[in-house]
Amino acid sequence: MLGELGRFGDQVLDRCGSDFLERMIGRKSTCLRQLAGGRRSDVVRFDRFLANPRVTIDRLIEGWGERTGPVCSGRHILAIQDTSEINFRTTAMQRRGLGKIGKGMGHGLLLHVMLAVDADNFGCLGLVSGKIWTRAGLRTVPHAKRPLADKESGRWLNTPVAAKEVLRDAAMVTVVADRESDIYAEWARTPAPNLHLLTRAMQDRVVLEGGRLSMVDLTLAGETEFVLPAQPGRPEQRTTLRMRFGQVTIRRRHQTLEKGLPEASPLRLVEVMELNPPQNCRPIIWRLLTTHNVTDGAQAWQIVEWYRQHWIVEQFFRTLKQQGLRLEDSQLATADGLLKLTAVAALAACTTLQLV
Repeated sequence: MLGELGRFGDQVLDRCGSDFLERMIGRKSTCLRQLAGGRRSDVVRFDRFLANPRVTIDRLIEGWGERTGPVCSGRHILAIQDTSEINFRTTAMQRRGLGKIGKGMGHGLLLHVMLAVDADNFGCLGLVSGKIWTRAGLRTVPHAKRPLADKESGRWLNTPVAAKEVLRDAAMVTVVADRESDIYAEWARTPAPNLHLLTRAMQDRVVLEGGRLSMVDLTLAGETEFVLPAQPGRPEQRTTLRMRFGQVTIRRRHQTLEKGLPEASPLRLVEVMELNPPQNCRPIIWRLLTTHNVTDGAQAWQIVEWYRQHWIVEQFFRTLKQQGLRLEDSQLATADGLLKLTAVAALAACTTLQLV
């Protein structure tokens, strides 16, 4: 497992990192005392590993893909990306060097990951790339006036760029993401001959065909019954979903700060709408945008099935936080240590998900 943590050129350091990871997987914990099994010497050893300046966040994240890349060779990969907040316990007197997260008073860090999933059997193959950071403070320049390179949302473009190298031997890559990834610059810059995008639309975009996405004349692909799991405010229910699909050309917004982007980008739209929602509940509507060709109903349903695999990354975050490793219970005192711990814990959570 040395490659998973990065090759630091120090055998002692590599052995410690591999032991750290293996114990985390085996004991399903990120607590140093539990991982050490009561041996103070091991607590000190693991603590020194996290404090070592040669163990960097960037190198740990690079190590994620070193093991995953070869496994993906020759496959069609669903590269599923998403972000989660890691909320650590802090007090007003001791913030542990962590910035604010969420809309409340929580302090912690943010973890963005991309998982490689086999598009044929939906097996999780490993972590590809990502980003881990904590906020330094409030930004004084409004979000709308900052270029993408100066925004956290740049991660939605930077991670697929890293994936192009990690997954270079894959037969095809489809980057799957939820609504926050619906950024015009990503549609314009990221696609490549063997790299496609599949994202749930965040906004009712203006299209060259006239009007907006919700107004486009689409082809009916049929209806199907589907059991929707319970959600807050909604019971589990068997419902009927209607599918439509077609081609759209989204327009670049006039206020876009990025330079050199085309005026418009041609995409395919797959729309899934719930026909019989529970009383007092809004119907579920998915508008899925993709660079894949969609010319018939079978291809449209395939797009929906690929998008549904987004739940795998949600299960990964549950394994990391609530159901498995309980990362947020860590008592490490410094932000730097917590960032590195999270990088190792992410790999442990992914391995646990694969074993389950």
